[in-house]
Amino acid sequence: MGLIAHPVIPNEDCTLATCSLQQAHYQYLPSLAGNALYVSIFSILLLFQLFLGYKSKAWGFAIGMVCGVVLEVVGYVGRIQMHSNPFIDKGFLSSLVTLTIAPAFLAASIYLCLARLIVVYGESISRVKPRTYAILFMSCDFISLLLQAAGGAIAASSDTAKDIDLGVNIMIAGLSFQVVSLLLFIGLCCDFAWRVRKAAELELNERFAALRYSRRFRAFLVCLGIATIAIFIRSVFRVAELSDGFHGKLANQEVTFMILEGAMIIIAVSAMTIMHPYFSFGGAWAEAAWSLRARKGVEAGVGGSKSRGSVQSVEMK
Repeated sequence: MGLIAHPVIPNEDCTLATCSLQQAHYQYLPSLAGNALYVSIFSILLLFQLFLGYKSKAWGFAIGMVCGVVLEVVGYVGRIQMHSNPFIDKGFLSSLVTLTIAPAFLAASIYLCLARLIVVYGESISRVKPRTYAILFMSCDFISLLLQAAGGAIAASSDTAKDIDLGVNIMIAGLSFQVVSLLLFIGLCCDFAWRVRKAAELELNERFAALRYSRRFRAFLVCLGIATIAIFIRSVFRVAELSDGFHGKLANQEVTFMILEGAMIIIAVSAMTIMHPYFSFGGAWAEAAWSLRARKGVEAGVGGSKSRGSVQSVEMK
């Protein structure tokens, strides 16, 4: 006896009463409580970032953090919409795109910190200038963000599965580039830390000696490391998840998603909020600014530190 064929209802006409979850974007119903909790947490972190960004005047850092957290809020609101109707494209695509690209903005803020650290410890210790590190990683982050945004735009505006897959594949390329960039960043940070460890006291920038030995600054270094590792773990997970497809095993395990995506980013943002530059640097954040151009009339200073010359270009805040 043959099977009776049942007509497939278009997704836009589907409801939980008329269609199986097998036809939905994910084969599970997104948790209302879990996603609402994440919206609340990110909203609170957003308020703190806005306040601390204004107080610290660390505008470059603040813009990256605020943009990233806003996108996280939008993404989890989209998942809440999918709880009511997991078949609609709007909630699915808004959460897919925003949650994919949000950490690129957070990574940009982290990249800006390395250049500050080089100035604080002493430019003579670093293999390259702080502006070189900053330009390198900001360029990598821009390429990653461009690929993810382009892929997201294609996926969000497409009507066919083929075009949506094309957009997702471009997003995967952007995420993969982000993973490589973060891995390189971690490697160079470790290299700089090793050079600092081997450096004599006279080689360090004496101007920031008090800051370097303060507990708040050392706590900042720990939080910066935690945030970087958390974003790296999350990015590796998203590459694996999207590569496996929306009906793959990883894409349909909400607990795994909530931990390796949501919780990792909450940890990263919380770390960079608890030890925000307003707390960890104080007024020294502006003093440790790096320049896009070479400095003229730079004094060699003690141990060759080059952080005390007159700056001939706009400093990055």
